[in-house]
Amino acid sequence: MTNRLTRIYTRTGDKGTTGLADGSRVSKTSERIETLGDIDELNSVLGILRTELANDDALAPVFFQVQNDLFDLGGEIAMANPEYQAITPAIVTELENHLDALNEQLPPLTEFILPGGSRSAAYCHQARSICRRAERQMIRLCDAEDQNPMGAVYLNRLSDLLFVCARILARRNGNQEICWQPRHK
Repeated sequence: MTNRLTRIYTRTGDKGTTGLADGSRVSKTSERIETLGDIDELNSVLGILRTELANDDALAPVFFQVQNDLFDLGGEIAMANPEYQAITPAIVTELENHLDALNEQLPPLTEFILPGGSRSAAYCHQARSICRRAERQMIRLCDAEDQNPMGAVYLNRLSDLLFVCARILARRNGNQEICWQPRHK
């Protein structure tokens, strides 16, 4: 692999702009950069979550693939070229297949679930909520600029997958999911 960065700081962003993969410069507060930031934050929390799992955990390769997919999505967004599409319907279908297989392991959902149950489940819920924000930001980007809409679809399915994974993680080792208990019924 060739060196991607020979110097970490460039000073080119000191005035509030950053470079895209096509060489153009945009404001660091643009919809595109906000979307990239949310996806980066999501990927970081997934990295933390993965450290909570054993190497042979069945969810570990799923999260690893998702992290790679998120990097691909970030690359697609950074290209700022609607013809470059890294996230395809086939990738979304793969995510749906994981979601369906994992959800079959769980009892029906009859209550609202609070984030928690275990440390790994809490991280997974945090990733889910960041994913929802990234999805909303991705939709803003698609509304403002010509962008592959499959990124928003992917993030929508991913948040569902993360919810199911959080339920699985909360129920491990004899633990339970934490159900919402309203003050007044």
